[in-house]
Amino acid sequence: MQYPEISCRIASLNDADIITRFQLEMALETEMVQLDEKVTGAGVLAVFGDPSKGTYYIAETNNSIAGCMLTTPEWSDWRNRTILWIQSVYVRPEYRKMGVFTALYDNLKQVLDNNPEIGGIRLYVDKTNHIAQKVYTRLGMNGEHYQVFEWMRS
Repeated sequence: MQYPEISCRIASLNDADIITRFQLEMALETEMVQLDEKVTGAGVLAVFGDPSKGTYYIAETNNSIAGCMLTTPEWSDWRNRTILWIQSVYVRPEYRKMGVFTALYDNLKQVLDNNPEIGGIRLYVDKTNHIAQKVYTRLGMNGEHYQVFEWMRS
């Protein structure tokens, strides 16, 4: 099967509305959680207002936004480098299994290849999301070392 050409770029403030919509759809689809649109929209805008919070990336194909991804920095004293966490990945249903996440990941790896201050990439995935786990493994990532625990304020 021939996949469409996918280009990736850093998101701009003009993309905030679609990123917000993607996050609302992802929460409902993956965790059956109905997020508050105002709170989520403000959270997306906060990233654009303070680049130290993270960077959104957009994947486009056929003059359409096919997906997005957020990276957030974490300082590693063990490595004396920043580790980037991949978060808030969303691919529109009609573009799934077409290489959209792979394009976003490959784009990020290219950015990191030119930046020795970045020590690596991490992400977390729901234990039941076997499809995503296969994709991450195929891209050379592994989930052998850490298990994530969390506490979240209600």
